[in-house]
Amino acid sequence: MKKTTTRLADGRELIYYDARDDAVRDAVDRRPLEPVATAAEIRHDRLLGDSVAIASHRQGRTYHPPADECPLCPSRDGRLSEIPAADYDVVVFENRFPSLAGDSGRCEVVCFTSDHDASFADLTDGHAALVLEAWTDRTAELSQLPGVQQVFCFENRGAEIGVTLGHPHGQIYAYPFTTPRTQRMLDTLAAHRQRTGGNLFDELLAEERADGRRIILDGDHWTAFVPYAAHWPYEVHLYPKRRVPDLLALDDEARTEFPQIYLEVLRRFDRIFVGRGGGKGGAEGTGAAPTPYIAAWHQAPVHAADRAEFALHLELFTIRRTPGKLKFLAGSESGMNVFINDVPPEAAAERLREVASES
Repeated sequence: MKKTTTRLADGRELIYYDARDDAVRDAVDRRPLEPVATAAEIRHDRLLGDSVAIASHRQGRTYHPPADECPLCPSRDGRLSEIPAADYDVVVFENRFPSLAGDSGRCEVVCFTSDHDASFADLTDGHAALVLEAWTDRTAELSQLPGVQQVFCFENRGAEIGVTLGHPHGQIYAYPFTTPRTQRMLDTLAAHRQRTGGNLFDELLAEERADGRRIILDGDHWTAFVPYAAHWPYEVHLYPKRRVPDLLALDDEARTEFPQIYLEVLRRFDRIFVGRGGGKGGAEGTGAAPTPYIAAWHQAPVHAADRAEFALHLELFTIRRTPGKLKFLAGSESGMNVFINDVPPEAAAERLREVASES
């Protein structure tokens, strides 16, 4: 991998990650941009004990542009975009409309490929491995920034999820606090360790593998499964078999196998609704867009005292529960954070096994 760092016209950092060591990245951003002005602010909710990012400047962010005006495509044919080069492998840059900025953290955009019409599932094993290297490198760099407490790499895909740019991309948030979800995991982990002396992550993974009914894929170094208490209609957790706290701690064998496992899971997500509700012609057999999803890396907080006890894992889920129907967060979920799942996890796992790629 070759890493090349440059600056956009408004001063934001941009980084090229190339598979070829001889790649030359000398294109200059020629857009007449003013320096980015943000109004990001973190406010603490004293009653719930969590934090809210107030970012009014995001009201003006780019919203569903036509494909020929996509800001994440390369700059070519006289059109200038966020990426000055005429082509690229993987690119990371500071978000022009960040939810977190300055003392309140940092937000970055990760462009997985220059192909506007592709998806992560379309990547080769080698290209997906390059994205993993980019995630790992940014985790290392962002973890060193003053005030950063947690690094979160994730992808939102699909208009149903709320994605406003169709180009295949993800984001990285560097939070100035430990997120509520992670803190809850840490608290539960600590309570279990005090009560039993064991590691709850290790036990849950061992129990899922022993049960077997919810296992999707079981490789040499990774296991993918639908969790026993899945919140979402189709939800898969992907764990390395050797517990590590973050992406930096993965060994070479786990890095090599990850693209094979993850890409297969993503491709199954794009097939789970095929043949249900219509003929061929789209991910659902109805000409609809491929399965919308959120893919979220869970890493240990940077400065947590017990971070070695945390287990790096990826959680992938879709809000689609059946062809043409979405799982909306209604009163119980939104108002009380009590999820109601219409799809039994065992049935979801069986469906995800049914749609395995042909060997």
